Amino acid sequence: MPQAIRSSTIYGVGKRRPFGKIRRLPSGRYQASYLNGDTGRRVTAPRTFTAKADANAWLATVQADLARGDRLDEIGARTHLATYATNWLAGKAGLRLRTVELYQYLLRCHILPVLGERPVGSITAPEVRAWHAALVRTDLSQSTVAKAYRLLRQIMEAAVDDRLRRQNPCRIKGAAVERGPERKIPSLEQVQALADAIAPTYRAMVLLAAYGGLRRGECLGLARRHVDLAATPPTVTVERALVYTQAGDMVLQQPKTDAGYRTLAVPPTLATRLAEHLADFVGPGDDDLLFVDPPTGTSPTKDRFRWEWNLARRTAGADCTFHDLRHVAGTLNAIAGATTREAMARLGHASPVAALRYQHAVEQRDAEIALALERLLPDDNATTALETD
Repeated sequence: MPQAIRSSTIYGVGKRRPFGKIRRLPSGRYQASYLNGDTGRRVTAPRTFTAKADANAWLATVQADLARGDRLDEIGARTHLATYATNWLAGKAGLRLRTVELYQYLLRCHILPVLGERPVGSITAPEVRAWHAALVRTDLSQSTVAKAYRLLRQIMEAAVDDRLRRQNPCRIKGAAVERGPERKIPSLEQVQALADAIAPTYRAMVLLAAYGGLRRGECLGLARRHVDLAATPPTVTVERALVYTQAGDMVLQQPKTDAGYRTLAVPPTLATRLAEHLADFVGPGDDDLLFVDPPTGTSPTKDRFRWEWNLARRTAGADCTFHDLRHVAGTLNAIAGATTREAMARLGHASPVAALRYQHAVEQRDAEIALALERLLPDDNATTALETD
């Protein structure tokens, strides 16, 4: 027999190996393989072995796994992460367009350049830690790093489900949590200043965000039929949102969750402003949009609205984003005594986390008031104007 490759398919004297095949390579190492009964394809061990006994042990483990129905897909595990992630994303039905664009961006810019050529079944926890640490050291925001880590963890969890690996290598505690800087909530005076400063066609939009808690896209998705001023109390119904894509297109989409569909009562002052807005700026048709760009009569582009908002922000001297107005509504709900479930319903939250955050903000404010009162109270030994003769 040639010395280059010597078959060791014989198991013992005069007996064929009951499962698998071992052969010795020119290097002197041993290669183990077995025939997959489902596919008819021969599966080779992901590594070679120094000793024949080690190759036998690997085959014994494979045979036991197959008997339990617990065998990994060795061939699929060699698929590069770039290919697996692309196929995974293509198979995710029901994702919103903006979510797909976000995932594509995170994969293209922050995950695949480092890990894309690695077999999905061979990526290790130390590799993930090194990749994550490198991202943290860049000038990326903590939020973006957390999003990239969450996406990789989700893909790796799918690989576990697909039997391409035993465990998820993404096990960094706290890496998936976004810790955005806590923003200062605009005051009611700033809200009014912003409403006065912005173009009149968007004035009611500012008030809807600040007092109704609507998101920008939800405001831009409203039509005349969504406002019922004859109801007691008057209501606004949210059933869609305008979304800006990375390509610059504008798309009307349904809410992400069932919680996004909601009809909320509005205070009388806001109802009055909405009535004035409907009379001055909205067409008579039920489907006529509430907020449009006056020169075009259509929804404002992202750049156009950003320009209008930034101009109003500078004029009013308010350092806040449009989304910060929604935090005003959340805080007002908490001050008004809304329960967590009531606050979730008004703001369209699917989980209580954000609603509880607003209640915590009110508790912090209550502590500030208590400290302010303490400064007004007299010392035990001091005589103040509050004492009577």
